[in-house]
Amino acid sequence: MFTSDSQSQKKPVTITLTGAGGQIGYATMFRIAAGEMLGADTPVRLRLLEIPPRGVKAAEGAAMELEDCAFELLESVDIFDDPQQAFEGANIGMLIGAHPRTAGMERADLLEANGAIFSQQGAAISKSAADDIKVVVVGNPANTNALIAASHAPDVPSERFTALTRLDHHRALAQLAAATNTRVSDIKKLAIWGNHSASQYPDVFNARIAGRAARGVLREHGKDEQWISGVFIPKVAKRGAEIIEVRGGSSVASAAHGAISHMRSWILGSGGEPVSMGVLSAGQYGVTEGIISSFPVICDNGCYEIDNSYEIDEFSQKYIDKTVQELLDEKEAVKTLGLLGESL
Repeated sequence: MFTSDSQSQKKPVTITLTGAGGQIGYATMFRIAAGEMLGADTPVRLRLLEIPPRGVKAAEGAAMELEDCAFELLESVDIFDDPQQAFEGANIGMLIGAHPRTAGMERADLLEANGAIFSQQGAAISKSAADDIKVVVVGNPANTNALIAASHAPDVPSERFTALTRLDHHRALAQLAAATNTRVSDIKKLAIWGNHSASQYPDVFNARIAGRAARGVLREHGKDEQWISGVFIPKVAKRGAEIIEVRGGSSVASAAHGAISHMRSWILGSGGEPVSMGVLSAGQYGVTEGIISSFPVICDNGCYEIDNSYEIDEFSQKYIDKTVQELLDEKEAVKTLGLLGESL
């Protein structure tokens, strides 16, 4: 453990980061320590969870680098291989580590492998974390992994478990800006619905570009509904696979940026504008209750609310129904495998 002499007036925030020895964890922790997630006036304490021996060694090396950076906001770094110890007193949980899908592995196998990980972590969070714990699951399949964790955390409100779809939100913003020759900052009310998978639905029909309906701006640039369904939607949904093919590895920096943005908005607010988060459905927009699905949400004062101002037409409904069905199938699969706890 090492400490800084920061004289910040704010109380330190304890952050548990799983998969800390992996690439996304590595890309995330330095930005957190620099104040990019919680602001330049909030000290942080990092608790890194990894698997021995290789994962723990990688985390130890990262901790050495964190020390060498001499971050003024970083009060301490501790490394664990036990989830209950790692989540002790945690205010934020960033669940990045997950079992990867390997060659020949069926989706049911992947769900089962991750079910064991996230059920254990959910139980540890329930037992050890602080009362104000907020969790974002990054490790795929993120939505269902978050559902598993929540179901094993009886002492934590289920809405505190969320899944990362901010990465998809950013991808959609970038593609829409490029297609209309506009700035990302000009685009409002874009949304990702459903699962963080190829079935997700990036919705531009409610979006505004510089105050105008996105659909009209797209038409001015020669982009009709055929372009939306045949180019834009698959481009966003399959962007991760495209990056793997080109880069030779999965998304790392962009995933880390998405996770940081997700938690920053949740805690510090989204400025009155909707952002995309995977959250527990209570039946909003006809999405089946009891699954973790992406919605447009507005964050304020450490809370989020699903934005109820979106209009869903027949075109959008078809895509939303498809991705929701995939989430229901995943939930049924993990339920059959006995991986869902009794909290949901």
